Order: sequence, then structure tokens, then C-alpha cells
Amino acid sequence: MSATPAPQSLRTCSRTACARRAVATLTYVYADSTAVLGPLATFAEPHAYDLCDVHSERLSAPRGWEVVRLSLGTQEQGPSNDDLLALADAVREAARPVRREPVEPPREPGREVARKGHLRMLTSD
Repeated sequence: MSATPAPQSLRTCSRTACARRAVATLTYVYADSTAVLGPLATFAEPHAYDLCDVHSERLSAPRGWEVVRLSLGTQEQGPSNDDLLALADAVREAARPVRREPVEPPREPGREVARKGHLRMLTSD
């Protein structure tokens, strides 16, 4: 049985005792003292926190830290028109027949006079 990620709609808020559906993912950039709150990540990551709409709006960071809030968007998850067009172009390109030049057999530079294992000794006359 293979482990598959749970659908995004089934992920809940990471806050204790909150059972609301997660809509955003919180990550940290410790080197820059920055907290980044963005759209729900495709997969649950061990070092990221999924938050519901209530907790994502209330989010605050420690003193001296900056909070970067990326647009959560209202668009449904799934491929965009650009993604679908790029995929269709890639499929068309892969299906296009490849024109191959005829391959000529290699010309022997001489006559074989001796052989030892896979090695051949040729003459040029």
C-alpha cells in the first residue's frame, strides 16, 4: 500500500484544538527573521504549518520579525489555462515525427590480417 498525500480539502488547521479546514501555509526563514504566509501548500510539509482563515488573519510574529503575506487567492486549485496550453504544446511536440538521416555502414579502412579477442589488426593496402 503506497502512501499518498491527503487531498488539500481534508487538511485541518495546525493550531491546537482547531478543526477548521486549512486555507494557508505558514513557513519561516530564520536567517532573515521572516514568517511567510501564503496559499495552502500542495503537500503537507514537516516544517510548515497549515492555518485556517481565522488563525491566518490573526497571525503575528515575534518582535523584530517581519511577516510576508502572499495573496491567498480565491481561485480553485487545479491547472490554469496556461498550464493546460503548455501541456498540450508539449504533447504535440513529443508526437511530432522525428526526421532521421539514413545511416551508412562504417567503411572498413583496410583488410583484417589478425585478431586477438575483440581486437583486430588491419592493413591499409
